[in-house]
Amino acid sequence: MTLRELGERGLIERIRRRLGAPPPEVLLGIGDDAAAVAWAGRTLLLTTDTLLEGVHFRTSTATFRQIGAKAMAANLSDIAAMGGEPRWVLVALAVPAGLGVADVDELYAGMEEMAGPHGAALIGGDTSASPDRIVLALTVVGEVEGAPLTRRGARPGDAILVTGELGAAAAGLALLEGDGAGLSPQERAPLERAHRVPTPRVREGRLIRRSGVATAMIDLSDGLATDLGHIATESEVGARVSLAALPVEAATRRAAQALGRDPWRLAATGGEDYELLFTASRAEAEALAARIAGETGARVSLIGEIRPAADGVAFVDEAGRPVAVGLGFDHFAACGDPR
Repeated sequence: MTLRELGERGLIERIRRRLGAPPPEVLLGIGDDAAAVAWAGRTLLLTTDTLLEGVHFRTSTATFRQIGAKAMAANLSDIAAMGGEPRWVLVALAVPAGLGVADVDELYAGMEEMAGPHGAALIGGDTSASPDRIVLALTVVGEVEGAPLTRRGARPGDAILVTGELGAAAAGLALLEGDGAGLSPQERAPLERAHRVPTPRVREGRLIRRSGVATAMIDLSDGLATDLGHIATESEVGARVSLAALPVEAATRRAAQALGRDPWRLAATGGEDYELLFTASRAEAEALAARIAGETGARVSLIGEIRPAADGVAFVDEAGRPVAVGLGFDHFAACGDPR
């Protein structure tokens, strides 16, 4: 069997089985956005993420400052998905020896600019020469008061909610990789920025966890269809999502039309939105959405409901008919595709 045949999710499950039960101080190990460890009376959150040139970014379509910012945002988003606060960051950087020193300065400037407003400090890491491309691997340590919000608590009858809008990052990447004929620079700019410099929902994540009514949460890095599947697997539930309820802005729809893409498919499978997907009891969902919007300014949309596991995960049209949207990004199934 090859990794392409096994897939990313299969590889993660294989590693989880191999490693077995974690030590007693580990509250949460493999299978979520971050690990949780009880340490000296605190709950620490630990996450790591790697960005590889040619897969997650290209220097031809993003500045070094934007690349640094995106790498940091992707890691901060994992802490946000647990309802935590990011504190410290380690950076492992591998670059070709011929890269300009000023370019490395710009990478770090982007990381610092993204980390600072969220209270995270860069405190160390490692550097290495790479033969042909840039590799950025960040480790973030955060904190949470009490138990973190995980992927495991969704219950049948819960509402499914999401922050922000979906599909903008995927549309931005498609524009950068394609021609986007007929779109003005003003129409392209916010979509390209969504791909290059996403916004981690750290404040929103804290509010969602502290509300006490949210039951599960994940950040949307690999696409709604894939990441909702993670909640369904870990919570042992099914889900039903209305495509018509997905928050897809007019700019994303115009870009999809120009590119010959389906905007709802971009929203369901595009990935790298780094919005928060979460569940809450139906009775509390609307009040929670209003509170988040009122305190942070972030849009929150109710897009579906959690169902029994036997129902599986389904996306439906306005008439309630199932629509096959496919899955989001899988590193091994899509090896080599720009991300």
